[in-house]
Amino acid sequence: MEKIAESGSIHNIDEIPESVKKVFVTAHDISPEWHIKMQAVFQKYTDNAVSKTVNFSHSATQEDVYNSYILAYESGCKGVTIYRDGSRQEQVLNIACKEPEPENKTLSVAVVPELGTIEPRPRPEVTNGTTTKVATGCGNLYVTINQDEEGKPFEVFTQMGKAGGCAASQLEAIGRLASLAFRSGLEIKAIVDQLRNIRCPSPSWEKGQRIFSCADAISRVIEKRLHDESTAGVISAPGLIEDEILTSKRQSVSNIVGVCPDCGGALRHEEGCIKCQACGFSKC
Repeated sequence: MEKIAESGSIHNIDEIPESVKKVFVTAHDISPEWHIKMQAVFQKYTDNAVSKTVNFSHSATQEDVYNSYILAYESGCKGVTIYRDGSRQEQVLNIACKEPEPENKTLSVAVVPELGTIEPRPRPEVTNGTTTKVATGCGNLYVTINQDEEGKPFEVFTQMGKAGGCAASQLEAIGRLASLAFRSGLEIKAIVDQLRNIRCPSPSWEKGQRIFSCADAISRVIEKRLHDESTAGVISAPGLIEDEILTSKRQSVSNIVGVCPDCGGALRHEEGCIKCQACGFSKC
């Protein structure tokens, strides 16, 4: 079994009888030409297209692929799929080839900080940043992201509008933990991935994107700030910029903040409350 796994075929193993070798033929034992011919036979008697993968060895050339495409076309195949062994790190058919070990082998060990050795950077007296307004299912959420001297996110503050919504303690906890992660040097993408797509009972729509929760909204603002170099360093007041993501001239469809739990209609944020115009449902 180890020999078969290493070579991917039994045809070069002397102790296996020829009668067995004729029965157990693998994909790599068959030349690309015969892969195409087998597919063409099935295609001839099939109205729909026939799917089959033509397996190439790792040493296959562009000319080999070209010839297979031409042969498939001339044989009446409606489509053809080819795969060259080793062209991807992970694949369906794997051959356990042993790579030669170098003489001077060095081990690469990931450096993992010891517990309690990472301390967050101290906060300066004054920081500058941006404030983004996002419409959530709980109301307007204001997310302030302050930056360090290099323009990287340093801390997060959140404030819910008059509509109320998520408990202030929950939003403060998210902001504090995100700020702690920023100041400790944690990769920002990892923070975004943890907060992204967290769901709550009151999703909303923001510029064609669905906001699943306040935590999801915070992750999207953090991600946007990372790719928004045009506003970095442009400040109108210490620590605060009003970045109007939602324009004041909204269309009626932009008021939709979720789905009514009673009738399935659109929930709209009106007069400080979330209402359904179809059945009269109200969260207030």
